[in-house]
Amino acid sequence: MELNSSIAAVITGGASGLGEATARALASHGVKVAIFDLQKDKGEKVASEIGGVYCEVNVTNDESVTAGFAKARAAVGQERILVNCAGTGNAAKTASRDKKTGEIKFFQAKDFDRIIQINLVGTFRCIAQSAAGMLTLDPLPGGERGAIVNTASVAAQDGQIGQAAYTASKAGINGVTLVVARDLAQEGIRCNTIMPGLFNTPLLQGAPEQVKQALGAQVPFPPRLGNPPEYASLALQMITNGYFNGECVRLDGAIRMAPR
Repeated sequence: MELNSSIAAVITGGASGLGEATARALASHGVKVAIFDLQKDKGEKVASEIGGVYCEVNVTNDESVTAGFAKARAAVGQERILVNCAGTGNAAKTASRDKKTGEIKFFQAKDFDRIIQINLVGTFRCIAQSAAGMLTLDPLPGGERGAIVNTASVAAQDGQIGQAAYTASKAGINGVTLVVARDLAQEGIRCNTIMPGLFNTPLLQGAPEQVKQALGAQVPFPPRLGNPPEYASLALQMITNGYFNGECVRLDGAIRMAPR
């Protein structure tokens, strides 16, 4: 797919971090970008700076996502590109013992489900609605109608202690990638997933510099945290390379996560 002003894109989680970097990268090629996010101030600021549109969207809610796509399409046109970056995490052992009191507790299913709903179901909800919209488009030369990029995590393959819900959600995204690519193949819509490693996103930006340096030092090479534009670069490659389909790719400096 050639990136130009005739192409529209929707970026979930586009107000900050990996999503923001991708929104800016696409806009730099002339693509008309809609940002889905719950961070209104940040979303509106980024959208204003790149000449796009901000849509306040909760990816766990059907009506919110539907309204977001309606607003985005009215402003920038039917998207040919969807990049799913919206997500969150938590940390809790499956079951544990309090070191001081000896009290035993377990990870509540409602807390597990919350992460699944945001990361996995939210991603698929946006995929399904976006793909349905892409089906209304005429194919580009070569038969392509659209491209979808999802965000999993290296935790999908080597989750750490306390990451049961997060790992399950990200492994689920990996799991649906090939199926979605196969589901949509005859319609000319591709689907790929990026598995980022340790990235300098808002989750880590507030950490002390020595903490970030220590985390980066765990990466074989380069021994540092990843930068969001490096994620955006791979996302754009997945979008523009028409033979890139059905893949889940680690972007991690060759790190393999230890148990903790």
